[in-house]
Parts: sequence; C-alpha cells; structure tokens
Amino acid sequence: MIEVVASMARGPVFLAGELMECLITFTNPMSHLSTSASSEMLAWASAQIHCQFHASENRVALPTRGNKQDVQAESDTVLIPSRDSYSEVVPVDGPPSFRGQAVKYVYKLTIGCQRVNSPIKLLRVPFRVLPPFPQDEEVSPSNPFLEEEEVSRRDARPLERALDMLMVTTSRRSPHMFNITNTRGKVAKFCIFKTVYRLGEEIIGTFNFSEGDIPCLQYSVSLQSEEEIQDQYQRRPGQAVSVTGHGRHLESCLHTASSHFSLPIPLNVTPGFSTDVVALRWRLHFEFVTAREPMEAPTVLQNQAEVTIWAGAEHVDVDTFSWNLPIKVLPTNPALASYVSQFTGTNRIDI
Repeated sequence: MIEVVASMARGPVFLAGELMECLITFTNPMSHLSTSASSEMLAWASAQIHCQFHASENRVALPTRGNKQDVQAESDTVLIPSRDSYSEVVPVDGPPSFRGQAVKYVYKLTIGCQRVNSPIKLLRVPFRVLPPFPQDEEVSPSNPFLEEEEVSRRDARPLERALDMLMVTTSRRSPHMFNITNTRGKVAKFCIFKTVYRLGEEIIGTFNFSEGDIPCLQYSVSLQSEEEIQDQYQRRPGQAVSVTGHGRHLESCLHTASSHFSLPIPLNVTPGFSTDVVALRWRLHFEFVTAREPMEAPTVLQNQAEVTIWAGAEHVDVDTFSWNLPIKVLPTNPALASYVSQFTGTNRIDI
C-alpha cells in the first residue's frame, strides 16, 4: 500500500492567474514486521487543474455538448514524484468559483496515480478561485532611490501587485449623495462614502430625515447579488434575473432626525464577474414605508408634573416604494478568504 497526501500549504483559495503550489507526498507505511519484499513501487503519477461547469437545464440553453463540462489548464501537468510538489498557474481567463441558482463553477486539483499491477486511482483536492483584478494602472509610489534590482523584483510578484491595486481601489472615498423621493415629495437624503468594496468589508450608509417633507416610518437595506444568464443562453426570452440576499438591515425611523446602517460583505460570496454564459452583479436594495399624511411628533411640556403616556396611531395610511443602488464587489486577499473556506486544502488516498 502507498499513501498519497496532497496539501496546499498556502491555503485553498487563489486568485485567477496566481501560481498554485501543492505538496504531494508518497509514503510506503511499512510495519516492523514488513520485509523488503513488502515495499511497493509507484508506476506513474500526474496532476491537473479542472474547472467543472454545471448548468440548470430549466434556465440555461447550452449547445449539444451538455450541461456538465470540464475545463483544463493548458500546460504540461506531468507530476514528477521525486520533486515532491506540483505547481501550476490558475488560468487567468477562467471563471471564478461560483455556486449560483442557474450556473456553478467548481475547481479541483485532480491527482492520478497507479501502483504497479494495481488499478488507477484519483485524488481530488477542491479549492476556490477568486476572479482576477485588472492591473492596468500603476499604483506603487514612485521612488527615485529604489534600486533597479528592487524594481524588477517588485514587478515579478503579480500577486502582491494585484493586492496593492485592490487596496488602493477600495480605499478611495468620495461621498455620494442621493435625494430619496416618492410621488408625494422628499423623504430623506442618503449618503454613502464609496461604491466599490472588497470581500469582508462593511458597507456603511447614513440617512438624514430632517430634510424630508414626507414622514418615513420604516426602511430596510439589503445586500443582494443578481445572477443573469446572457441573452444567447437564456432558456426563455426576457428570462428573469435570479436575486440572492446576503444580509439585511431593518429599522423603524418615525420622528428620527438621522439614522445609519452597516452591512458586512461575507468573505465566502463570489465577487462580481462575467462570462459568456452568466454575469454576476451586486446592488443595495432599499425599501421605504412612508405616511401619506403629516405626523406630528409628541411634545414634552416644561415643568410637566403628570406622567404622560405616548401611544402610536392605531391606523396610518402608508405608501411603500423601493430603490436599487448598484455597487461593485471585488475579491480580497486569498489568505484572508482561506480562513472561512469550506475546503481544508488537504486530502489523502491509499493506492
């Protein structure tokens, strides 16, 4: 018997275009009673990255190839056991890991091996791929005292460069102001400090109801993703977009001058991306409940000796309306996303 163990030391999450390294060990666990005749010989071993694509037949109209396909990395994937490790660049033009309502992209490292005079066995190590971040601008500060050797070394680290750009892009703040209105008038002023975020960040927004003419009784803000099948692959023309919620803030705000909300973006969701088959976008979905008539706030008289009980109105005529604000969700550091990954990055098999 030969024990095969595969372990991704850096963790099970990678950026598309990043170099993936996996330590693969072959061990012949022999007991003290074993002899040299008990040793085993490994005939061959190979490893390859696969991206498996699944599609719902009710929502996606695919060509006759079927609804389950494998995409392989185009490179030499022969594993030389004496080197102990396997390395491969995760395809930069491939889709990210995604489990949607209509489409799924699942990544795995498949290791095939065979013991002499024994059947072939496969060891699969699932991992997660985050979409690449565009690297079309220079974000590193210009330093005239930086040696040329250090410059070339910096340029040779695409992961660090991509993460630097990601931090710069998601750190830019520029307040965006919106007037929230319905058919009866102004309800509130809304402020959000940016619209580009990375996984794990918090979305913070504020409302100013003191500038409104229409009383607002309640509001809610939901973080939602929209999964849309591209036109040429839709099962039916004008097919509805699949919406998934990832968090919600609900608050009563009658007679409130200001309010704020905070919605965290989970680390285990998929950032926005687009392929030939599907596009994933992100948005904030707002819902407001407003009164049709003015509502006077309770007043407290000075030097009032008696106890006063305030009671809410038994009946209020209301209007409801909603609003969607598109936002961008980008990836994060793969090492950070590994902490909440459902994968361990390690698997084993006996051959």
